[in-house]
Amino acid sequence: MADAPLKLKLRKGDRVVVLSGKDVGKEGEITRVIPERRMVIVDGVNLAKRHQRPTKSTQQGGIIDKDMALPISNVAIVHGGCGRTRVGYVVEGGEKRRVCKKCGKDL
Repeated sequence: MADAPLKLKLRKGDRVVVLSGKDVGKEGEITRVIPERRMVIVDGVNLAKRHQRPTKSTQQGGIIDKDMALPISNVAIVHGGCGRTRVGYVVEGGEKRRVCKKCGKDL
């Protein structure tokens, strides 16, 4: 039996803040969402040093900083003046929109 696709409230491009771990309090933008693992990659957060061998695509080798994945439960979305908040949904006229749980405005 095939599993149903996972529905996540966070999307690529959302501004988030880290709630736990070594980078607690850092803000960044989601660059990639991995729904099957329930993970997100946030730009500039949870960096790890990786040794890169020179290849045809990357001419130069060396030690690079790589953004590593974070569990979705460790980040919270940031909305304008509200600060960190949760995501809610409103259906109007057959259209589903994401809204801020604190102020009710669109995300």
